Amino acid sequence: MSTDTTASVSTHILDTSIGRPAASVAVSLAARSGSDALYVTLGASATDADGRCKDLPALPEGTTHVRLVFDTETYFSKKQAEAQQDAPRVRDSGAFFPEVTIAFAVAPGEHYHVPLLLNPFGYSVYRGS
Repeated sequence: MSTDTTASVSTHILDTSIGRPAASVAVSLAARSGSDALYVTLGASATDADGRCKDLPALPEGTTHVRLVFDTETYFSKKQAEAQQDAPRVRDSGAFFPEVTIAFAVAPGEHYHVPLLLNPFGYSVYRGS
């Protein structure tokens, strides 16, 4: 939850290759205060069955930039292993994008919902509501 002095962040992931939420994707959240500062990891979570992270840590006062890192390699490796149960050979090994890193600026008092639209060979993000 954002306050007058802090921003807040939420995210969810839709796997557009199957038209469903991406469950069990590890997500880490880092923040910094100023463009010259180093990012500090605040915590991590994983998406639920609806593709949402409901327990990302709160941002500290003074945060100006946020970075979300999504572990897409583990997610797609698991999907590939499940697919191999039905087919003896899968065309690709591993993920083309082993992780997706999204960095963005924030302002106090604002909430930032940043959805990730994901498929094995591409992704897109936007500021949602």
